[in-house]
Amino acid sequence: MSNTQQSEPAHLQRVLGRWDLVLLFVVAIVNLNVVPAVSASGGMTVWLWLISLLFFFCPQGMAVVELSHRYPGEGGIYLWTKKVFGDFHGFLSGWCYWTNNIFYVPTVVLIFLGIAVFAAGPKAVGLANNPLFTFLSALTLLVLLAILNVIGLGVGKWVNNIGGIGTAIASLVLIGLGLTVTRQFGMNLTLHDMRIPFDLSLLSVFGVVCFALIGLELASVMGDEIQEPRKNVPFAVVWGGLISGFLYVGCTIALLIAVPRTEISALQGVPQAVSSMSDKVGLPWLISPFAFVLAISIAGIASAWLSGSARIPFVAGLDSYLPSALGKLHPKFSTPYIALFVQTGISIVFLAMSFIGAQVKEAFQTLLDLAVVLNLVPFLYVFAALVRLSASDSREGGYYSPLSLRLAGLSGFIVTCFGIALAFFPPPNISSKLAFEIKMWVGSIALLLLAGFFFFVYGNRKAARQTSSAGHRISEIV
Repeated sequence: MSNTQQSEPAHLQRVLGRWDLVLLFVVAIVNLNVVPAVSASGGMTVWLWLISLLFFFCPQGMAVVELSHRYPGEGGIYLWTKKVFGDFHGFLSGWCYWTNNIFYVPTVVLIFLGIAVFAAGPKAVGLANNPLFTFLSALTLLVLLAILNVIGLGVGKWVNNIGGIGTAIASLVLIGLGLTVTRQFGMNLTLHDMRIPFDLSLLSVFGVVCFALIGLELASVMGDEIQEPRKNVPFAVVWGGLISGFLYVGCTIALLIAVPRTEISALQGVPQAVSSMSDKVGLPWLISPFAFVLAISIAGIASAWLSGSARIPFVAGLDSYLPSALGKLHPKFSTPYIALFVQTGISIVFLAMSFIGAQVKEAFQTLLDLAVVLNLVPFLYVFAALVRLSASDSREGGYYSPLSLRLAGLSGFIVTCFGIALAFFPPPNISSKLAFEIKMWVGSIALLLLAGFFFFVYGNRKAARQTSSAGHRISEIV
C-alpha cells in the first residue's frame, strides 16, 4: 500500500475556495502603489478610472467568465489563446503575460521596502535610500515568497489572503481620512481640475490605469487548483471587481484631496498622503501602523503575481515550447517548483540591474510602462477571442449571448490598443524623453523576438520528437 502511494505521480491540488478567489482578485488588482503614479496626472484621472472600469474592466470580467467557462484548466490566458488562435499565438500571449511579471514583481518588492521603513519609524526611513540594504532585503523577500509558494498554494494563498485584507484596510483608511479632511477643511479638488487635457504626456497614464485593473484572469491561470471553478469564478469576478473598482476610485480622490498633483511621489505617495491627512486631523501616530498594513498588502501582491505568472512557463514546459524541466511538479508539495525558482531568479537579475544607471524613480517608471505594454498584449488576444467566439455557429459551452460577447470584445480591444499606444509616450517626470522611448521600443521588440526564438526552436524539436515517435510506432506495427 505504501509503495503504491509513493509511486503516485504528483498532481495539482484544488485548494482555492470562493473567498480565496475574491481576496486573490483584490490583492492582485488593487495595487495602491500605482495610485500615486496615476494621480500625478491630476483630477482628470478620476474620469480615466471610470472610462477604464466601464469599457475595459467590465469586458475583462466577461471575458474571464466566458473563457474560463469554455476552457477550464491550468494556464488561463495561455490556454484560452491557444484554443482560439493556435499554438504560436497562445505561446506569445503567455510569454508576454509572464515576462511582464518578471519586471513587475521586482518593482513591487522595491515599493514594499520603501513603505516598510515607514512602519519602523522616522529614523529608519533613510534605509530605503541605501542600495545595499535595499537589494539584500528585496532578495530575501523574493526568495522567501518563492519558498512559501513552492511549499504549496495551501500555504502561499494565506500570504495572498492576508495581503488582500491588508489592501482593503489600507484603502479604507485612506478613503476615511480623505472624507474626514473634506468634512473639516473642505475639498480643494474642483471640476476644473478634473477636465481631460489634450496632453499626451499626461494621457500616457491611461495605459497604467488599464494595467492597474488587470488581475481578474489571474485565478484562471491556476484553473486546476480552484474548487468548483464554474461556480466560484463568476462569483469571485463580480465581487472582486466591485470591491477593486470602488477602492481605486476612492483612493485616487483621497490622494488628490491630500496632496497637490505636482508634489505626489510616485514611490511613496500613499504614506505621504496619509501622513499629511493624519497630521491635519490630529492623528500623527496613524502613519506607522498604516505603513505596516500597507507593507503586508504589498507582500501579498508580490506573492500573488509571482505564484500566478509562474504557471505560464510551467504549462509551456508541459507543451514543450520551453525547457521541459519547467513543467515538473515538486514530488512532495505538488507545485511547479522549477518554474517558480526560475521566475524568481530572473526577477532577481532584473532587480540587480535596476540599481545600475538611471535614477530609481525613472527606472521604476520605465519598468512600469514596459510591464504595461507586455501585460496588455495578451488582452488583445482575449478580447479578439470574444469577437471570434461571437461569430461562431456553435453556442456549445457558452456563457453569454453572441451580441454581449461582440460588444465586450470590441470595447476591450479598442481600449487596450489605446492603452498600449499611450504607454510609449514619456510621462512628465521623465527627464530624457529619447532614452525612455529607446528603452521602451528596444525592450518590447527584443522580448517579442525572444518569444519567437523559443517557440520555433523548441517547436521544431517537439515536431521532430513527434515525427520520430510516430515512425517508431509504425515500424513496430509493421
